[in-house]
Amino acid sequence: MVVLRIRKAHKRRYALLCLSIVGFIMYRYLGTAPGGRRMSRRVGLSANSSQFTLEGETFRILGGSVHYFRVPRAYWRDRLMKMKACGINTLTTYVPWSLHQPERGVFHFQTELDLEAYINLAAEVGLWVILRPGPYICSELDLGGLPSWLLRDESMRLRTTHPGFAEAVNTFFDKLIPKVVPLQFKKGGPIIAVQLENEYGSFAMDNTYMPFIKEALQSRGINELLLTSDNHEGLKEGGVTGVIRTVNLQKLNQGDIKYLNAIQPNSPMMVMECWTGWFDAWGDLHHVLAQEDMVSAVREILRRGMSINLYMFHGGTNFGFMSGALTNPIYKALITSYDYDAPLSESGEYTPKYHLLRDLFSQYHSEKLPDMPALRWKETYEPAIMYQHLSLWDALTFAEEPFKSPTPVNMENLPVNSGNGQSYGYTLYETIITSGGSLKSGDNVRDRALVFVDRHYIGIFKHQNLELAVPDGKEKRTLSLLVENCGRVHYGKALDKQRKGLVGDILLNNSPLRDFTIYSLDMKTSFIDSLNQAPWMSLPHVPSFPGFFLGRMFTYGYPSDTFVKLPGWGKGVVFINGLNLGRHWYIGPQQTLYLPGPFLNSGVNQVIVFEEQEADYKITFEETPDLGMAVDIQ
Repeated sequence: MVVLRIRKAHKRRYALLCLSIVGFIMYRYLGTAPGGRRMSRRVGLSANSSQFTLEGETFRILGGSVHYFRVPRAYWRDRLMKMKACGINTLTTYVPWSLHQPERGVFHFQTELDLEAYINLAAEVGLWVILRPGPYICSELDLGGLPSWLLRDESMRLRTTHPGFAEAVNTFFDKLIPKVVPLQFKKGGPIIAVQLENEYGSFAMDNTYMPFIKEALQSRGINELLLTSDNHEGLKEGGVTGVIRTVNLQKLNQGDIKYLNAIQPNSPMMVMECWTGWFDAWGDLHHVLAQEDMVSAVREILRRGMSINLYMFHGGTNFGFMSGALTNPIYKALITSYDYDAPLSESGEYTPKYHLLRDLFSQYHSEKLPDMPALRWKETYEPAIMYQHLSLWDALTFAEEPFKSPTPVNMENLPVNSGNGQSYGYTLYETIITSGGSLKSGDNVRDRALVFVDRHYIGIFKHQNLELAVPDGKEKRTLSLLVENCGRVHYGKALDKQRKGLVGDILLNNSPLRDFTIYSLDMKTSFIDSLNQAPWMSLPHVPSFPGFFLGRMFTYGYPSDTFVKLPGWGKGVVFINGLNLGRHWYIGPQQTLYLPGPFLNSGVNQVIVFEEQEADYKITFEETPDLGMAVDIQ
């Protein structure tokens, strides 16, 4: 009995010790700010005076945007530590609905899309977080981050309380918001504020929409400070009762400040997006903002006592087919790189802007800033020699079963991906013709189509080219249109009109073509992997186009970052070990694709290039990027 009592006493002491340790950890986590100061965690970020306060003490937001979905997960910590070392105290990030819910009922919050891990990492590094969950986020993403399957509804009105859109938002928020509620400030996490939608004042198609989004967040447990974000023109229409308005700009002028103060007197002033550079479109030059101009704007914002968020602090990469497009004045697709001429380059290098900002922000910290993390080595690898070839036509058997339709069907309404349609990539439309003549697209090709007769290339349809001549011939021949979604528009009032593929009739001698066989070629990793079983041939002296080109890249030891360059190639997509790095196109401005070391294996790596028009026998790897000829932002 005595032995039994001793054992029970030991168990009680052990249990008490465990509880004490857990309690201490929770106490430290729940009560300590990223900066190390103890906090009660009852009030949070407040805007009840001319300055923000955090737990009752004056707090200036020194923010920077880094998007987890544009950075390899292996580099999240590196980028956030470099942010902390620059003097940033708050991370801001969007949440891309389109990536997290690629199909109805299918949600991805793992690996590169593990939002909870990213937010927890920010807290560990010592950063507060402003979350920008949308549902629309712009961010130069395809359809502004909205999933393309929404467009299967012909009556869809995006960014409104249209029943189909509101129901889809509620379903997404039912999955997303419970993941971030425990990460709010008052619950011990780093999230100090949440933004409603994004720049809605410039859209403003439904005056009940923003209150709906506010209620959708709060009813699911969001109880931190709410913000809106608009440019000057949208400030008036983009606000919501009880929500702090912030402004987006690049160059500060007195009018912006006066206007925001007039709309929202006696409230904290914040520039939610101080644009540190800009994005690029294919066929344009690479946009850069002079470092002196950027730092001058930041310095003046801080001098006025305002809070600030740098968009972007680190841009990253639009891997795969993430990029959006412009529609005004004409359609232009955006490039793969999202370097943005930001303070931290696409590959995480320090720029002159970074050093100037670090000097400036250090003046707003009472303690010495952390040391700058060491840079990662970049490598010039031996070229990958392309030694095998597979024509597009031979690869069709590895795509999903083709779909037959009497009329053209747009990409989003194809019966693929469990009834969710096709989001990205290419779609092949084939039909039988028995004559030549004039082929007219009527602007129904979105966005670009290579046209073939019996698999021989005859021309291209794009926004400026709406008519082609088909060679004469009375026998039955196959007319093929390989249509590419080059990127859905990410901003403006044309979002509802972003269906891709063939969106209407194609006319031959003014008669609509009928009876199509349609192949979905979304170029997913599963499709690229399936090509391992394809009948690859030795690379011929004159390969056929479009086609896939296969080569090998060799690395030794721990793989380093590098940049893929394709001199002598035309337009297409690059895949490394099945991962879609993004588009390449000789028209630039971008001439290299960023290839992060974590995407590589030590030893042999598979390289596949899908090429539309011309190819060399190798691709090269360089240690420095080439984003093209630069032009100053005016």
